[in-house]
Amino acid sequence: MRRAEVSRETKETSIRVSLDLDGEGSTTIATGIAFFDHMLGAFARHANVDLAVEAVGDLEVDCHHLVEDTGIVMGKALKDAIGTGKGICRFSDAAVPMDESIARVALDCGGRGYLVFNGAFSDYPVGGIPGDLFEHFFYSLCINAGITANISFEGRNDHHQIEAVFKAFGIALRHAVARETGSDKIASTKGVF
Repeated sequence: MRRAEVSRETKETSIRVSLDLDGEGSTTIATGIAFFDHMLGAFARHANVDLAVEAVGDLEVDCHHLVEDTGIVMGKALKDAIGTGKGICRFSDAAVPMDESIARVALDCGGRGYLVFNGAFSDYPVGGIPGDLFEHFFYSLCINAGITANISFEGRNDHHQIEAVFKAFGIALRHAVARETGSDKIASTKGVF
């Protein structure tokens, strides 16, 4: 069973995430930020994971706490679902073009959280989210999931760039957590993640 459910409550947010790595890409997502819901849905669809996200936060302040805390909780859920990592491929990469934009994501689901995020957005928020907050979302997710991610993107349209990133991350994750046929080994010279 590669499923997990994680909840987190603070004075600023209340987040619940459930996911199934062996799902079909079905989603139930409600964060109060329509563009963020759209991106999380694109991620789940291309990762082929079932994803439910219920997030309530202090959006009257701004969207920072809710986006960050969603990344934290999604990361913890991914870590729980991956478990020991027995039999998974561990490494993967994907490139996704979207009109004039392209995103490339390489992942290592080997237990160490790290993020390299190369690309630039304009000074205008995308769907009400400042561009630098997308980097923070992926940082929070990767650190809590124990995933090393190298994300790069370029283009002219911020919407296209960030959507390509979420899709590429999903595709790379799908392949990285796929089970190697007939293997229950951990893909590490150390024998553990």
